[in-house]
Amino acid sequence: MPVFPKISLTPEVENYLKEGFMNKEQFNGLSVPVLQHPDLQDVLLIPVVGPRKNIKKQQCEAVVGAQCGNAVLRGAHVYVPGIVSASSFMKAGDVVSVYSDIKGKCKKGARAFDGTKVFLGNGISALSRKEIFSGLSELKGIGIRMTEPIYLSPSFDNVLPSYLFLQNLPSAVVTHVLNPQPGEKILDMCAAPGGKTTHIAALMHDQGEVIALDKISNKVEKIKQNALLLGLNSIKAFCFDGTKALKLDMIEDTEGAPPFSPESFDRILLDAPCSGMGQRPNMSCTWTLREVMSYQPLQRKLFTVAVQLLKPGGVLVYSTCTITLAENEEQVAWALSTFPCLQLQPQEPQIGGEGMMGAGLSLEQRRQLQRFNPSAVPLQDPDRDSLRDARAEDMIQLANKDCIGFFIAKFLKWKSTSEKDPQK
Repeated sequence: MPVFPKISLTPEVENYLKEGFMNKEQFNGLSVPVLQHPDLQDVLLIPVVGPRKNIKKQQCEAVVGAQCGNAVLRGAHVYVPGIVSASSFMKAGDVVSVYSDIKGKCKKGARAFDGTKVFLGNGISALSRKEIFSGLSELKGIGIRMTEPIYLSPSFDNVLPSYLFLQNLPSAVVTHVLNPQPGEKILDMCAAPGGKTTHIAALMHDQGEVIALDKISNKVEKIKQNALLLGLNSIKAFCFDGTKALKLDMIEDTEGAPPFSPESFDRILLDAPCSGMGQRPNMSCTWTLREVMSYQPLQRKLFTVAVQLLKPGGVLVYSTCTITLAENEEQVAWALSTFPCLQLQPQEPQIGGEGMMGAGLSLEQRRQLQRFNPSAVPLQDPDRDSLRDARAEDMIQLANKDCIGFFIAKFLKWKSTSEKDPQK
């Protein structure tokens, strides 16, 4: 969770969060640790308690979609659009057990569901079943306020929105690896929803130019909203396809908008579209083999454009939130063989593990990569008492490993793309 743009206010933010969480109904006075990461001075870590096994299931039930269920596991309340089914007798104020329909089989408006579902905890219904399924499209607020979630993770609804941005730890690490400097021109090629974009601008002290691209217009608007909310003025967001970001006609002047001239950026972040297999929590699997295999060619198209847009001496960081060899280490091996102008670089900070074998990279090269692999972490079952007794060092060490699956590679462009390799 990066804290910015006023990074010096971290102690005040930390105290505010601790006091706020202690007063939350589901915490019952438990002092929730808020830990500053020792290697990332703008990142606060908040441990999660769970899964809790002593929650009594209620007769009144509500079923939500898998995406809504994922959000609930991360501390969100249940919003009306996410509710798929509710007991016929549910009324406002009832204690409700909430389940996730992980296979997407429950019909909208059903009064009961006996298919595969995962228990998420209990909450208080804000509306009756009749109101939820009234057909009124304007019903978008909280439908069930979670009071006993199986994972005790605080909600951040309207909590210091101009100071905090919720992120997974590796997503904050990758921006530090990019290491943007004040006054530079930075490109975030696949930027939505803007967490890394705004983090880049904050690390540059909002001095310089951060260009953010995404080809979906409503996602670009979200980037602009986040920049405005965080008070960052150096960000320019465009609805544009990153694979077409290189200007081919040198006569046409686009006045700072895409496409861009070759070798015009100091640093580029390519947080590439990917199969997303590292995302957590994820209670439903909808991938097909064809879909998973479709990402590698797209990533290479984007990477090729990024190399051409990067200045000599510039830095290119490639990252994904997936775990496949084909989208990670194989892409690094391909890049090094395809672009002689690139050199693999060590990363700072180095929090993740080394890269996987199987792509033809040397041990030295694999040690220059970062792969966050949560499957290597022993299963944890922290409860309220263990959280009280835990040492800060142990919680930070666990947070470094028990995160989403993620991959980072850092390249230096040591010569111009137009220069020929003297060895050939």
